[in-house]
Amino acid sequence: MGNNDVPPRWDRRMQQRLAHGEAAALGELYDRFASLVHGMAHRVLGDERGADGVTREVFGYVWEHPEAYDPRHGSLRSWIASLAHGQAVSRLRQAEDDDGRPAERTEQKVRAASAAARADYIVTSMPAPLRAALDCAYLRRLDYRQTAAVLGVTEDEARRRLRLGLQLLSTAHDAPHAVAPPGLGRALR
Repeated sequence: MGNNDVPPRWDRRMQQRLAHGEAAALGELYDRFASLVHGMAHRVLGDERGADGVTREVFGYVWEHPEAYDPRHGSLRSWIASLAHGQAVSRLRQAEDDDGRPAERTEQKVRAASAAARADYIVTSMPAPLRAALDCAYLRRLDYRQTAAVLGVTEDEARRRLRLGLQLLSTAHDAPHAVAPPGLGRALR
């Protein structure tokens, strides 16, 4: 994390506010991360109601257990994303047990959702110039010449940014299946 593993000031302050039972802190946290939690849950479950439930459960857990966040293991955003992913996977596996859905299909869905979550994290963590280049090329469907013009850089620089961004993004599928911290899935049940 850098700086002697001291978490960002906002994360530390938010955890303190939650620990003191400050309802406004929960509202601020929800405003900042609800779309992340809901989107991740929806990718795993493919179900709006299920994603809504996971979102409620995650923020309820954060409210009731702010001390469970350990800043030495990463940012508050990463912790909340891990909670969301773990809870969504837990719900998906529970649905498999209840519906008799084939385990192999569920595991494929979990792996795909994990890769999507890693890709989301990689994109949000990459430097802004790389993110902007990927945005131009993939969301706006511009070629590298148009991307260079929009970004105000040379064509070589646009190609370099796209190549680096894609190299970073490709690691989302190469990473081994992430393992949640012990007890994380059970913590939300």
